[in-house]
Amino acid sequence: MTGAVPEGGARWYRPRSLRGQIVLWLAPWILAGAVVAGGAFWASYSALIHTFMQYQMEILARSHLAGGPVRAGQAEAVVEPLPMLSRTNIVEWGAFVVQVWSADGRLLATSGPDIGVPLQAAPGHQRLHTSDAWAPGWRAYTTPAAGPHQHRVQVLQSEQFLQEEVAVRTLYAIVPLALLVPALLFTLWRVVGRASRSLRTVADEVAQRNDRSLGAIPVGRVPEEIVPLVGSFNALLARLDEAFAAQRRFVQDAAHELRTPMAAMALQMENLQPLLPLGEAQQQFAQLDAGMRRARHLIGQLLRLSRQEAPASTGLAAQPLDITALLRESVGQLMPLADQRRIEVGFSGACAVHVDAVASDLRSVFDNLLDNALRYTPEGGSVEVRLHPLASGPVVDIIDTGPGIAPELLERVFDRFFRVPGAAADGSGLGLAITRAAALRQGLRVELLARDDGAVGLVARVHLLAHSAVSQG
Repeated sequence: MTGAVPEGGARWYRPRSLRGQIVLWLAPWILAGAVVAGGAFWASYSALIHTFMQYQMEILARSHLAGGPVRAGQAEAVVEPLPMLSRTNIVEWGAFVVQVWSADGRLLATSGPDIGVPLQAAPGHQRLHTSDAWAPGWRAYTTPAAGPHQHRVQVLQSEQFLQEEVAVRTLYAIVPLALLVPALLFTLWRVVGRASRSLRTVADEVAQRNDRSLGAIPVGRVPEEIVPLVGSFNALLARLDEAFAAQRRFVQDAAHELRTPMAAMALQMENLQPLLPLGEAQQQFAQLDAGMRRARHLIGQLLRLSRQEAPASTGLAAQPLDITALLRESVGQLMPLADQRRIEVGFSGACAVHVDAVASDLRSVFDNLLDNALRYTPEGGSVEVRLHPLASGPVVDIIDTGPGIAPELLERVFDRFFRVPGAAADGSGLGLAITRAAALRQGLRVELLARDDGAVGLVARVHLLAHSAVSQG
């Protein structure tokens, strides 16, 4: 089904990243802690303020009982009038409403005349619910009846004020904590993100390693927890470097050891040739001599391939090179082969390019590509060398009129010892492998293309801007 999450894939509740897992697991606990802390503060502050206000109500009520008892035969107690309070004083500022009641239940004085709360029969603290505009109700304290002629005092305070006071104070306490929660989560996100970037840096370092660059990965900015892992990987790289070095030494030593006996055999064959009679013996000798030349060529190619695949640090220092001059030298060096096969060679340079590279590597690239073009182009054909700019940068094109290569084999021909089936020219199958190895050492890119002008043949293109230090004029 389209859009279905594959089994074992990442989901919102099961992220695959370490950062997502830490935040997902810690965020609920942090939020729950903030809620519990807010609830605990609300409960404790509510109990505190209610206890304090009840105590204040008791003190106020007792102060208004100081008038003493009503004398026998007196019509009513003499009570001084109380200051009137507005709704703002009562609800928003929490002012106490004082009511003075006579012994027989008549309201003698009040500071809130529009509050219709009757005298409570039971003395002490009570919570009163009303259905008028003063909802949600009142907190009341009523003094007990001290005697038959003693007036009673009832003190009221708005329940709405108490609730709002507790809510506001709780909010003041929760706001810093609420701001701390995202700050803490953001800090966790950044810390884990920095650790993740360190891991990605290590991954990039690993991705840059190849058989020509097996240096140790620096551990200066690596988190301490993964230093052992990076150390183990560096040890593995060191062992691989030793293995590749041993392989290269074996190929070089074998090629060197084979060159001397092969040279001796070639000299003996030269001495033997005049002694052979004409006819079939000479034909057999010619075949043997061709095989000997191929073997010597293969040994030389093996040596060159081994040197090209050596780490770049063991090579020569790069220097500014004039590509035009380098191409002219390669063409001039291979002109005897072109004359022998009656192949016309042309050169055109539409721009001047200078590249910082090792001369021997660049010569190896151009010499091998030119040699292949001359060998596979039929006699009487043509090879053209072009240095010209493209949108992506300057390139060198070596264009021949040979049989070309099937599209599916354009990459295979860079493999060692691979030869196009049915190829007529002699070769070892190592020339293009050497070319690519030399190009990679200098940061260049080589590709093979079919000709786009309708003619039969092949275009070997070298992208010079793959190198970081190119000047074009």
